[in-house]
Amino acid sequence: MTDTPDTGSGSAQPPAGGGFAVVEMFTSQGCNSCPPAEDVLSEIDRDARERGEPVYALGFHVDYWDHLGWADPFGAEAHTLRQEAYARAFGSGGLYTPQMIVNGSVEFVGSDRRQASSAIASALSEAAATPLALSVVDAAEGTGGGHRVVVEYQAGRLPARAMLNVAVVERGLENDVPRGENAGRRLRQDNVVRAFTSTPLNVERGRVELEVPSAVDPRQASLVGYLQNDGDKTIVGAASAEVPAGLRT
Repeated sequence: MTDTPDTGSGSAQPPAGGGFAVVEMFTSQGCNSCPPAEDVLSEIDRDARERGEPVYALGFHVDYWDHLGWADPFGAEAHTLRQEAYARAFGSGGLYTPQMIVNGSVEFVGSDRRQASSAIASALSEAAATPLALSVVDAAEGTGGGHRVVVEYQAGRLPARAMLNVAVVERGLENDVPRGENAGRRLRQDNVVRAFTSTPLNVERGRVELEVPSAVDPRQASLVGYLQNDGDKTIVGAASAEVPAGLRT
């Protein structure tokens, strides 16, 4: 694990190339190189929304910086394990933050806006291999104090070792950081992954469920789903859906 120095989620019509871009960033409030990358992720999401482009931004907060004295409130071991799976697939053997990965196949330092723009443009120019559609069909009180959300999916031909990843991301989150490398700063994050599930698929239509924390504001949230080959990690299709307003009562 090393700290690398500095060097969207929108529901939209596909561009002329028929492509999409899933932008996953592994980050932490305990890493002082991460705030600039958070700004890049926010810019990516904002630009995609303004242009109506199918770019889906997700900020996965990892937990391996917590030992410095500040436990990231959005951090999760599951996010670290996801980054580790990418490291194995890429053969890199190590973790770092901020790391950005586009469509499961291209990785680079998350604060590199130029490389991010290039990778996203390339992804948008390539037609999606598998169409995907999502809709929320039920939302109710969950067992852990949050909400249980049921998502219906319909996909085209599934890739080998198909996995459907579904996330709820929330924008406009702010908090003060009293300890760690960002001590004394007030951080703002967009597209923070607040709920996530990954389900192996062998049928092209069905339903998946995920638990969403009660604190999530649906007015600032989006639901993102993407199909991935669990072998080489290539993402072959993606879509988004609205988060039901009834999640917050």
